[in-house]
Amino acid sequence: MLTVLMILDALVAIALIAAVLGQEAKSAGMGGMDGGGDTVFSGKARGMDALLARVTVVLAVLFATITIVIARMTS
Repeated sequence: MLTVLMILDALVAIALIAAVLGQEAKSAGMGGMDGGGDTVFSGKARGMDALLARVTVVLAVLFATITIVIARMTS
């Protein structure tokens, strides 16, 4: 059972990393200091960003829960 949870935890961690990397940056960072001339033409779909944000939260909670269960089982 512990091995199954550890494999599931690793898979959730990989999915969480992918979900975070798939999100669009919320700020322009140093590139936004020049006035942000291309912000008019960079209208990405908000639906995908919102979906990835929800998926990230769900995966983070799942990862934390599985990790705590594994910690309780091993101690």
